[in-house]
Amino acid sequence: YIAGPLQKCCCWWQQHGSILYQILHKEHESEAQRHQQYRSPHRFTGSKGCSCMDRRRVVLKTPEATCRRASEVLLKTLSFIRNLPSFYHVPWEDQLVLIQQNWAPLFVLGMAQERVDFDLREISAPSLLKKILLNQSWTANNELGSSSLGPSLAEVQKMKNLLWKFWDLDLSVKEYAYLKGIILFNSGCHVLKCLPYVQTLQQEAQQALMEFISMMFHRNLARFAWILQLIASLQDIDADAIEELFFRPILGEATLNVLLLENLYIKPHWL
Repeated sequence: YIAGPLQKCCCWWQQHGSILYQILHKEHESEAQRHQQYRSPHRFTGSKGCSCMDRRRVVLKTPEATCRRASEVLLKTLSFIRNLPSFYHVPWEDQLVLIQQNWAPLFVLGMAQERVDFDLREISAPSLLKKILLNQSWTANNELGSSSLGPSLAEVQKMKNLLWKFWDLDLSVKEYAYLKGIILFNSGCHVLKCLPYVQTLQQEAQQALMEFISMMFHRNLARFAWILQLIASLQDIDADAIEELFFRPILGEATLNVLLLENLYIKPHWL
């Protein structure tokens, strides 16, 4: 988790600990009551129903080093795809769909395999009191800064949680390879022209993973089921958050999707 001030939920401070809140609402609480509120579990950022983490924006604490490692992971991911003849046996339209929908989970899986961890720092936003004093529009400020200040803490924390779960499993190189095949040939993309072929490739990767786990872990298929659950969670990772966090400092205004396709020699008519 993020160390320091990022651990505290700003919603908790606004509701319980904010000086401005106490002044505006004329709350006069005893010392014991304030102490009890400080120990409240709502101060943890993971509590459900709290939109604080969605509003808080973060950037990398050491962008130069982390972006370099992230770029290396992306290049290794592309190299893995390029070395799969079966990928280039599908029409380029299907290649396009598979890359656009699956590059983000493949990238996170690569981050897990390379054990790339990263620290964050929160981007400070103007306080509500400052906005009131400067007569700034809350809505206008949100529209201006919500997408340009970096990804939300909620999205990045979701990715970090998945990385830790993969590290706890201590997957082997072969397991990572099978997982990449399962993710790349995602048969959930129903718009594919060669859907039966892609389904077959994914089933083969799943079968190979199951047989490997059965052989190496004495037929303990609970590990196989747990890994498949993690794969499903990878699909929930926001690709835009990944691009904003790891590649926006490098790409500038360029689009990562286009660069990925060019690197894989996929040449749709609009490139």
